[in-house]
Parts: sequence; C-alpha cells; structure tokens
Amino acid sequence: MMEKLAPFLELFFLGNPVLSWSLFLLIILLSFILRKFISSYIINLILNYIDNKQKNYADLQKAINNIIFITFLYLACGQLEYPKSWNLGPSNEFGLKMLVYKGYLLILYFYVIKFFLNLTEYFGNNFKEKASKTSSKLDDQLIPFAIDSIKVIVVILGLFMIIGNVFNVNITALAAGLGVGGIAIAMASKESLENLFGSFTIFLDRPFTVGDIVNIGSITGIVEKVGFRSTRIRTFDRSLVTVPNKKMIDAELDNLGLRPVRRAKFNIGLTYETSSEKIKTIVKEIQNLIDQHPKTNDDGRVRFMEFGDSSLDIMVIYYVNSPEWDDFIDTRENINYGIMSIIENNGSSFAFPSSSIYIEKNNA
Repeated sequence: MMEKLAPFLELFFLGNPVLSWSLFLLIILLSFILRKFISSYIINLILNYIDNKQKNYADLQKAINNIIFITFLYLACGQLEYPKSWNLGPSNEFGLKMLVYKGYLLILYFYVIKFFLNLTEYFGNNFKEKASKTSSKLDDQLIPFAIDSIKVIVVILGLFMIIGNVFNVNITALAAGLGVGGIAIAMASKESLENLFGSFTIFLDRPFTVGDIVNIGSITGIVEKVGFRSTRIRTFDRSLVTVPNKKMIDAELDNLGLRPVRRAKFNIGLTYETSSEKIKTIVKEIQNLIDQHPKTNDDGRVRFMEFGDSSLDIMVIYYVNSPEWDDFIDTRENINYGIMSIIENNGSSFAFPSSSIYIEKNNA
C-alpha cells in the first residue's frame, strides 16, 4: 500500500511535496480537535483558584482557542517551504517572508493580550461578587479601579512586546527617548494626569466611597464608579453624570451619606383668624408629634416665629435619624399628614397669599 502511495506523496505542489501538504493539513485538523480539550484543561486550572465558579467564560475560552490555533498554524506552516522559483529573500530582510512572519507574531500577541484582558475581567468579576457581600464599601470602589489598572498595564506591556519583537525597536533607547520627551508629554496630557492623580487622592483620602450620596456643584446622586479619569454619579432622576476626578477633589463636595441625620425645615402659614390660644395648642401638638416620632431625635423645634403678610408663620425644624433618602421622605410625609390633622382638629386652616383692598368713600 505504502509502495503505491509513495509516487503520489512525492508529487510537488507549489514547491512542496504532497507529504508536506498532508502534514500541514493534519496539524490544522489536530488543532481543531485538540484545542477544545486544551482550553477546557486551562479553564479548569483557572477555576481551581476561584471559589465562586462562574459560568460565563466564553470570551476567555475563545481567546485560548485562538492562541492554540495560531500556535498549531505556525507548526503546520513549518512543514512547508516557499517555492524556490519565487526567489524570495531571507526572513530577516524586508520581503514576503518577513511580512508573513511579522504578521503572524502580531496576531499572536494580539490574542495573548486579549486573553490576559479577559482573564483580568474574569477574576475581577469574581472579586466584585465577593466584595458585594461585605459590609465595607471600600472594596467595592477599589476592585474596579484595580481591574482598570491591571488592564492598562497589560496593554502597555503588550505594546512594548509588539514594538520590540515585531518592529525590532530598541526598547531601552525608546524608554530613554520617552524620558527626554517626558516633559512635553506631561504638558500635553496635563488634564489627564491631574485626573489620574485625583483618583489616587480619592482612594487615599476617601472623601467618599461607592454607594455614597454626594453633592458637588449642581449634581446630587449616588457614586457608582471611580475610574482613572472620572467618577460616575447616578442622579435621582436616573441619569448618569461623569465628573472629572480633578473636579471631585478641587470643588466643595458634600458627602450626604456620611451625615448621621437629615434635617427638615419649613414654615407653616395659618390664617389670621386663628386665635393665640389655638396657635399655642397647635405648636405644642406639632412639637409632641415630632418628639414622639420613632424616626426623629429630640432636637426638633416648633415655634411661632412671625407675622407674615398674609399668614401667621410657624417654623418647624426636626432631624430624621437616618442618612437614607427613603427614610427621610417617608418620615417627612408621615409628619406632614400629622400636621394637617392637628390644624384641622383645632379649627384652623392654612393661609394662602392674599391682599385686602380698602376703598375710602368721599362724602363731598
């Protein structure tokens, strides 16, 4: 059998015998068969270092499969030679051989970088899930920042490897050149560097953490993420506002989440038909309502303050023992209903802006 196939295997196609082409196709076929087992083995090794097993690792497995295929493709191409009739130069000189080899390296480095980026995201999601179960908010803020930092480092190292190995640039000389031009680069990216240093300041001073309610300028909302350049704040109307980190540390920032209480202050205007005795009773009953409410403290004050243009004004101040917005508005609604009942039960009513016109009669 082999004697009959020998003449066929010695036939040449594009400067290579059929045997070499057969080995080429066999290696490619093996890559499709073996890459599933190899990638599954690598994924299982990774899962051994993670407590909470994640099911969504398709991107990670895809990157591994691509690296395996590119590796097998290189081994397969090693079985073939360029036709001598093409008169190609060596691979270390500019030409088709160099372009093919450099292109192969570039694709390989691309998938390697993508693999490490997916691996970082994969581990990051696992740590995020663990952080969400802790009482501390610092880890919720620190882990996304660490993930972004590692991704930047991976990309920078990958670019240096591509520049050095694919384009044959002297990395040492390049680093020295960057050192000389560092001042110009720093000046050109002044705002970006300020925002980057701002992010470090946020992590060191911790004026707020993810989940805190902050007020900066005209923006009030919940901090969702602190990144390299900016902080994302979800406002109460559900819009997402991106604020540069430089502004977050330079401007006056009120961390509403750190307040132990929330204050409510407003005035109640009663009609001038309300007698002084009724006002005293209303003030006393509202004071008792606030003092006895389970969500308020003893610092509340209710006083008859002044004679308004069209109303008798009573000042109401009280503090809700919770920094949470929902607790505040629920308590305020409950107290407002109580105030309305007190005023109705005492035979008084709320005043509204009005004016009286007096017409003088002339008897002449």
